[in-house]
Amino acid sequence: MSITLYWHPQSSATPVACALVELEVPHERVKVDIRAGEQRRPEYLALNPNGKVPTLVVDGAPMFETLAIQLWLGEHYGVARGLWPEAGTPERQQAMSWCAWSYVTYGAVLVRLQVATMGDEALRSETHAAAARKGLGELLGLLDARLAGQPWMLGSTYSLVDLVVGSVIGYSAYLGAPVAAYPQVQSWLERVQARPAMQIDA
Repeated sequence: MSITLYWHPQSSATPVACALVELEVPHERVKVDIRAGEQRRPEYLALNPNGKVPTLVVDGAPMFETLAIQLWLGEHYGVARGLWPEAGTPERQQAMSWCAWSYVTYGAVLVRLQVATMGDEALRSETHAAAARKGLGELLGLLDARLAGQPWMLGSTYSLVDLVVGSVIGYSAYLGAPVAAYPQVQSWLERVQARPAMQIDA
């Protein structure tokens, strides 16, 4: 199987690059210089009409959206590596649920924080930022409660779910989410970020 990842360092493509390393999947990595606008070139838009990274091309067929790619990698490589639960198990249901939670439920509130603090000047608002941080705190409380009873997202062992959820939570901490106020989340996030596969920056 031929796999090519189109990516840019320190972008939403980075978690996919980390997952490919964690799963030991042979692949080619092609840098798309998003600062120079290479993501808007016609040849790239033919692969990803959104004009964003990441794009994963598998045997000539492109995929886009970080979460979709992560779930595909889990199903195709993670089960054999012991990093993704088998289909039809309660653990698979939890894996799908928490991955979607991080990108959809948590991610929606995170976007509100990003717009209120880093968006266009007309959209910036400390009132809206405070409300977003409060909402993120409530969601972090749910995650903290889960991690209080187990070291990793699915139980006693690390999985791709930790990478997926941890990537979103780590980015949110960078944007000002109150991650450090939740000791179980903070401790877990430090363990996730310390893994060798997460040390990708170029």
